Amino acid sequence: MSLGESSRPKFLKPDDESFASDRDALPSDDQVTTFVFNAHHNLKLAEQRERLPIYRYRDHILHCLEQYQTLVLVGETGSGKSTQVPQYLYEFGWHAKGLIGVTEPRRISAITLADRVAQERGELAGDSVGVSVRFIEKVSAVTRIKYMTEGILLNELLADPLLTQYTVIMIDEAHERNTLTDSLMGLLKKILSKREDLRVIIASATIDAEMFRDFFSRKHRKGDKDTAVILSVEGRLHPVEIFYLREPCPDYVQATVSTCLKIHRSESRGDILAFLTGQEEVLRAVNLLKEHQEADDMTDVQILPMYGTLPNSDQLKVFFAPPRGVRKIVLATNIAETSITIPGIVYVVDCGFVKLKWFTPESRMDSLVVVPVSRAAAEQRAGRAGRVRSGKVFRLYGEEDFKELPENTPPEMRRTNLCSTILHLKALGIDNVLRFDFPSPPPARNLHAALETLYALGALDDSGSLTRPVGYSLAEMPIDPMMGKMLYVASEMGCTEEILSIIAMLQVQSVFSKPASSQAQIRARIAKRDFEVAEGDLITLLNVFTAFVAEGRTKDFCGRHFLIYRNLKRAYEIRSQLESHVRNKIGLPMISCQGNVETLCRCIVAGFFPNAAYLHHSGEYRSVRGSTELHLHPQSTLYTLKPPKWVVFCELMLTTKLFMKEITVIRDEWLLELAPHYYHKATVRDTED
Repeated sequence: MSLGESSRPKFLKPDDESFASDRDALPSDDQVTTFVFNAHHNLKLAEQRERLPIYRYRDHILHCLEQYQTLVLVGETGSGKSTQVPQYLYEFGWHAKGLIGVTEPRRISAITLADRVAQERGELAGDSVGVSVRFIEKVSAVTRIKYMTEGILLNELLADPLLTQYTVIMIDEAHERNTLTDSLMGLLKKILSKREDLRVIIASATIDAEMFRDFFSRKHRKGDKDTAVILSVEGRLHPVEIFYLREPCPDYVQATVSTCLKIHRSESRGDILAFLTGQEEVLRAVNLLKEHQEADDMTDVQILPMYGTLPNSDQLKVFFAPPRGVRKIVLATNIAETSITIPGIVYVVDCGFVKLKWFTPESRMDSLVVVPVSRAAAEQRAGRAGRVRSGKVFRLYGEEDFKELPENTPPEMRRTNLCSTILHLKALGIDNVLRFDFPSPPPARNLHAALETLYALGALDDSGSLTRPVGYSLAEMPIDPMMGKMLYVASEMGCTEEILSIIAMLQVQSVFSKPASSQAQIRARIAKRDFEVAEGDLITLLNVFTAFVAEGRTKDFCGRHFLIYRNLKRAYEIRSQLESHVRNKIGLPMISCQGNVETLCRCIVAGFFPNAAYLHHSGEYRSVRGSTELHLHPQSTLYTLKPPKWVVFCELMLTTKLFMKEITVIRDEWLLELAPHYYHKATVRDTED
């Protein structure tokens, strides 16, 4: 029962005067960080381990950890550092002193690495090698090597501030510099000053080694002993040719598809890896390629997507070898840039863009922005091509454009909303977050904005301390603080069941499929209307989820209604895991409002009131705070309806305009009622004028 009212790119080629190779642009041997891939998968596991470049540095690594507290280990993904270093430590006896912890920035990385190391040890994950990620835990009393996401280790710090059960902690892929990585490094620096027996390994694939070493070094005066050291692991790099476009392409998704087809038709054997910015683009490219596959009867191609919210079983498919005589084409987000190594890749297609979060402190808004990649990221992408044999990289932009790219991507700590970061630091007892030692200190105005937002949500009191029970409850929830506040208030308003479903749906990408053919698009649009309501996108998502569960969570139901089964299945899993978490750890009761839409909308306002906007007399929306011009996203339920006067939104996306996403229609008096400390009547009246 529903709730609410109802063109091909042209590349430069070495043997033609209209083409130009980038062979001369490659760095010299003494400058290049070499790449490696384990091509000896047919050998016995012991022989495979000995063939990896990291094996030659085994004794060096163990010696450095005996002499120094912090080891900065530089080596490309695929050199073996993520799988072999923890085993070297185990074999040398470090496990007898405590756990060997390895953090990864992504769930899929932690899971696949744990499975690989367990396989090399002749076990299953959960024995001496365990894994712990959000909502999944395979750890036992005999576990000594533990792979986990950074968020898991931060949560463990709440109960054990000195991480006394660990003897070595390895921060893998540290060069990605997300907020969790930087927060964790800042905390580990404090812990190292208290625990001389603890060892920390910072594993990075780029040349940030000096910055990491200087950050952890406690050598302040001449004569002091160094506490941090750098060790670089060399590998082998097959020659890689890089090609650029002669002219800019108007649609890089279409250009990616055309390039993949051109490679398949004209190049020798070898798999293709194409980089795009997000799930929607990946799925669009997958659909376009499958249309060509069906039209041309290409049975010798296997097309696979790769993005962060893809179910684990589907993500693992990219690691398997395709049938003999079949070329694998992997369409991926930047998850495949550094965190994982996909076997068999010889050709890389780089769209030249990446999707980043960017926070504007004046308006308190976190926007998803599609921006050009940095040169460092472009080189990382190119490095995927030279692992098996000589490879080729096709960049969908000009050579001059490459030279104008920024050198590095700004650390996430300097460009994102810090509410979750501050919430976790406060929960760990870091009272003065303004003086906390971050590897890259965030802008003071970003910190100030986050503190104000947390205060408005009721998570901080007048002195800046966590409140009880709201602040501590929000810190315990593995979701954004605004969603956490919405869920906390839901237990008071009596709609926990429905809000849990909405939050789960917000954790996955779009559940509505986008067919390529025009006739199918019309049918999909009609099918979507069965769920759409005038109250907005969140209630629409709730209707979809409720119907999916009521119909037995079947693929047939999704097929009839043009819904993406894998995303709905993932949302159902997340909801079950989140319900167990908040019921058992936080003690929130599970209550249903029995379809009371007004109660649900009021509850949404209680969490997302800072993201309120109103319809300006000019016909555009303006944010209440900051008066930023906003627009309804074309995929919103409300896009084709009469524009409502007042809305709240969950997310902003900047493309051609600043678009609001996941929008809910509200009444202005709810802002005064549910957030009187944030909004005043005069402000609302003036805004309406």
